[in-house]
Amino acid sequence: MRTSDKLRYKMQTATITEKLIAINVLVFVLFFLIRTIVFLFQTSGDFLMQWFVFPDDPMEFLLKPWSIITYSFLHAGIWHILSNMLILYFSGIYFLNYFSPKRLLNYYFLGVIIGALVYMASYNLFPVFQANGKSYLIGASAGVMAVLIGIATYIPNMRVRLMFLGSIKFWWIAAFLVIVDIVQIPMGNAGGHFAHLGGAALGYIYTTQLQKGNDIGKWFENLVDGIANLFKPKSERRAKMKTVYRNKTQRAKTTTSRTSSASSRLNKDEKQKKVDAILDKISKSGYDSLTKAEKDFLFQAGKED
Repeated sequence: MRTSDKLRYKMQTATITEKLIAINVLVFVLFFLIRTIVFLFQTSGDFLMQWFVFPDDPMEFLLKPWSIITYSFLHAGIWHILSNMLILYFSGIYFLNYFSPKRLLNYYFLGVIIGALVYMASYNLFPVFQANGKSYLIGASAGVMAVLIGIATYIPNMRVRLMFLGSIKFWWIAAFLVIVDIVQIPMGNAGGHFAHLGGAALGYIYTTQLQKGNDIGKWFENLVDGIANLFKPKSERRAKMKTVYRNKTQRAKTTTSRTSSASSRLNKDEKQKKVDAILDKISKSGYDSLTKAEKDFLFQAGKED
């Protein structure tokens, strides 16, 4: 098997977590290659990055609304992307044991969106940020925290074995990372830590609502499915619609058939009971004791058998 075929097979069989990690790594490598070229030719390459990072200024955000998603695929350095992808891989393994891949995407991207909005709100509400000038957010941490906190909320007492630490409960890991973000706010990258906390809050709220029977991310899943359908060929969309209609018809026929079958069984049981009662009456009092209706019923039942 050729290397290209192996890669294609790996991507087809990869989990949604592995695909997210692959996209993040590819974008990271691409942008650092661009940075290298820019450095060698002594030109300015920041203009490209500016189109994808998330700004703290609401007016600037309105000019590039896509940045509320694209910022999450950019990372500042090796350690930044390595730590995010390791946590995503670790939490994704547990997440997919309990939830669907689509729901993981809901958590991840809603975490990214909420993290960005919390970041923007913090920079425009708290006086400490007023003297900082323009600031931009990058990194997948908010989405990663949403997935991690989401599954930790669902299975808080699940024990996880970590190197050097042994077996510890899942919620201890989640609580530790949240506390680290809170403690580090005055130490630097305050906006980034607020974004992490926004993603963590989304993960916690999403899971607690799911446990109550409310899927607060269903609208996002429907939106993504709707956008994806726009890029599918018309013939494929029509085929899908026909399949749905046919399946519904089949289900209706199956349900009707089952109902009729159950009703038939019920009628046979009732008829047999009535026949038995008439035969008992004959054995006790003779045939002449039967009413005309009973004689007719017994005659009809004998013809059907």
